[in-house]
Amino acid sequence: MKQKKSLRSALRRLEAALLAAGTLWIAAVTAGSDTAAAAVSALAAALPERALRWELGDLGTGDGLSPAAALAIGESSLLLSARGDVAELQALERQEQPEEDGETQAPIVMPVEETPVEPAAPIAADNGVPAKTLIPTDPSGYTVCGRVYVSNSTEHALSVSELQAPFAAALGEEGPQVLILHTHGSEAYTPVPGTEIVWSGDYRTTDYRCNVVRVGDEMAEVLGEAGIAVLHDRTLYDYPNYTGAYDRALTAIRGYLEKYPSIRFVLDVHRDAIEDGQGNQHKVVSELGDQGTAAQMSLVMGSDGSGLEHPLWLENLRLAAAVQQDVLEHYPTLMRPVLLRNSRYNQHATTGSLLLEVGAAGNSPEEAVLAGRLFAERFAAVLLEKRDGAESAEAPESGDGPEEEGGGEAAS
Repeated sequence: MKQKKSLRSALRRLEAALLAAGTLWIAAVTAGSDTAAAAVSALAAALPERALRWELGDLGTGDGLSPAAALAIGESSLLLSARGDVAELQALERQEQPEEDGETQAPIVMPVEETPVEPAAPIAADNGVPAKTLIPTDPSGYTVCGRVYVSNSTEHALSVSELQAPFAAALGEEGPQVLILHTHGSEAYTPVPGTEIVWSGDYRTTDYRCNVVRVGDEMAEVLGEAGIAVLHDRTLYDYPNYTGAYDRALTAIRGYLEKYPSIRFVLDVHRDAIEDGQGNQHKVVSELGDQGTAAQMSLVMGSDGSGLEHPLWLENLRLAAAVQQDVLEHYPTLMRPVLLRNSRYNQHATTGSLLLEVGAAGNSPEEAVLAGRLFAERFAAVLLEKRDGAESAEAPESGDGPEEEGGGEAAS
């Protein structure tokens, strides 16, 4: 009789313990639920997994392994002995896995707020890539306007008078004036041997120390120092998918122009790739004496030759000719010929659009940064000269205005 009472007492204690455990588990599962319906949904989602863990005898481990993983590990004594290590590796993998919301992310059309990489000294150790300086010596095949050589692969006929006409775009009074972006932002340069870098493709990297975004950082700083408000979009529109980069960049450009109607100029900064018949990279350089060695640059200009609408392409080309003329007056070997192509390169968005190729894949990042700085200095000078000239033309001549009251001293 006493044994039956002891057994019933033990069963009641076990039932109480199970009820308490169940109550605590239900409270934990439904803790984040705001409504009764949400609590029921949470329980419905958790019960199947809990039942499976009960059957597997895997209730008290707390190591985060899924029931499937626990079942697989339980089938092997070797894996079971290493369960702690497996759980730790899976936890690290979850930490490194980016969260996904299941939706395609639209291109960022606002400035990317990141701390620019500190620029290195302009003069750096040679990266060992064969160098050459490319300058035209024969006007055949070019349209020549002053110092500017234009290689025209379209069916449009160019005249010197058209190229020398004033360009349309001009700085405004306030707000951002220049947008710098990179359709192919992962395009990279060749650092000195021994530099640790992770490549995302052939001479492409997301490492801002070695790709064209770093050149954009330098150009934005120079333009800002000149008093020109700049937006620099550091988004990599060609990563992880190269195809469609121009479409994504155009969406961004339109977003900027809508939000900042003050933008007059768009600089799309790239780099070239030059290799020999054996596939070896070469770099293009301009020796600048005390300033060091800069990467040569080229302006690639679009047109409507592909059949797509771009009625004001000539205005962009006039801007390119004016800027190139100024740069070459100060640095005679810094610019390669202007390339006029059939594609638009998104330059139909504004009459102040330029595609600038800074160096080639074989150039060092430091050579490219120096080139970007020098181009930005001269670009700013051309824009400010036009603005100041327009202001001087609009100002009344001295003596035409009203006389000042309270007569001053006579001029000596």
